[in-house]
Amino acid sequence: MENLASIFALLFLAITFLQSGYDKFTDFNGNLSWLNEHFANTLFENKVALALKTLLTFEVIAGILCVVGVIEMSISGGTTFGKYGASISCITLLMLLFGQRIAKDYDGARTIAIYFIPAVLAVYWLG
Repeated sequence: MENLASIFALLFLAITFLQSGYDKFTDFNGNLSWLNEHFANTLFENKVALALKTLLTFEVIAGILCVVGVIEMSISGGTTFGKYGASISCITLLMLLFGQRIAKDYDGARTIAIYFIPAVLAVYWLG
């Protein structure tokens, strides 16, 4: 129970990224269509499909590592997988933040900052 805050943070990140990855996977074309409009006239204009696939990959990896991290902490008290999951989560959120800033979607960027706080806390707690 000494790692309860870390477990909650990892569960938060796992839910966030696995649901987001699931949505991107099951409605790839819908997401791609929306993002093509979102990034029109930016440096990502002709790279949206690749960026979406990259983001999907990072989200799924982050989510899986966070789940494995929770299991590892529950069984052995280890933090290796959780630390990796939280770190990949931070990288994923930074990629999202960069995209929102490029698209000049400042409200979207602000929302990502809210998710970044528990991700950084998880890295700190698990470090």
